[in-house]
Amino acid sequence: MQQIAMSWLVYRLTGSLVLLAAINLLVQLPSFIISPFSGVITDRFDRHKIIIITQFCMMVEALALAALMFTDSIAVWQIMSLGLYVGIVSAVDAPARQSLTVELVDKKDISNAVALNSAVFNGARLVGPSIGGLIVGWLGEGFCFLINGLSYIAVIGAMFKMRITPKIYHKRDARMLEELGEGVRYINNFLPIKVLLVMAAIISFFGLPLTVLIPAYVGENLGSDGQMLGFLMSAFGAGALTAAIYLAARKSVLGLAKVVMLCTLLFGLGLMLLAYVHTPGLALLLAFPIGFGLIASISSINTLLQTLADDDKRGRVMSIYVMAMVGMTPLGSLLQSWLEKFLSFSLCILLYGAVCVLAALVFERYRPTVRRLSRPTFVKKGIVPEIAHGLGEAAKVTR
Repeated sequence: MQQIAMSWLVYRLTGSLVLLAAINLLVQLPSFIISPFSGVITDRFDRHKIIIITQFCMMVEALALAALMFTDSIAVWQIMSLGLYVGIVSAVDAPARQSLTVELVDKKDISNAVALNSAVFNGARLVGPSIGGLIVGWLGEGFCFLINGLSYIAVIGAMFKMRITPKIYHKRDARMLEELGEGVRYINNFLPIKVLLVMAAIISFFGLPLTVLIPAYVGENLGSDGQMLGFLMSAFGAGALTAAIYLAARKSVLGLAKVVMLCTLLFGLGLMLLAYVHTPGLALLLAFPIGFGLIASISSINTLLQTLADDDKRGRVMSIYVMAMVGMTPLGSLLQSWLEKFLSFSLCILLYGAVCVLAALVFERYRPTVRRLSRPTFVKKGIVPEIAHGLGEAAKVTR
């Protein structure tokens, strides 16, 4: 909610697509640089305490933005500075928060809990801006910042109520670069995780910039104002929420690789169609499947990664996921802003959608291998019965 308010505020104050991309770069780029190291921190220290500290720091930033807005003393440089600050804090927070899920539930519920957490986390990335867009249109950006800041009181209070036994997997006297290198080698040597992370990076770089630059799309392609921004983000959010419900209702991670392929394909095709839509009604209709495809694909990737990763390396795996998902988006936005000097805004969206379609088709080529190599891990974690795995391997031998 705050992110869409910051984007719209910068665009309203300056009318610059470059600055619009820059604010998102400052908020999200720290995840690209810092997240791999914060993954090591996540595996070294108490994840519960890390989250309490980072949530408090983000509350301070949101309330500072609200105070600046209500005192009518906001300036672009202040938005940029606070955006960089919250980006750094988020880079530390996200891997710890993603990795904590499996420590909150019994082993038999892990796959469903991870799916639910992933769906909520990624669904909120579209549902939040949907609400934020409506509030911007009705009440202004300041109320978005204020509501966001006050919401942290409930979050921090809930975190203090949790009683969790800390799980620290690495000695604190080990060298951070050595542990980071160990995590990178683990990812590189396990094809399913490597392929899923590449898919996440592609979707983030070529798909998520649409959600970042949606204020410009509303202004240029639809010729509308902040209220239309709210309606369009609500349509995206409705698709995202539907995807979240669908994934949370699933009882197993089995079959999620196919969901990744199909929903990335749906998302890419939706972008290609949206590229040349200038009618608000038609844009709203297309926004629903786009939101569904985006969240279903990246949530499925998130769920598979957390399920496949070893417990002692999950923090580092999820830090690379955060780097791919959050850090690559502003780079894609900057590329799109640069391409607009040579191509139309619509053609940029068309090209980005086409890349997502191509990525889905390439992923389908690797999907049987990903399924085969993932199966032993699923057996080890009790997701696939061992006897079924043995029968499957025996059948291969007899063939």
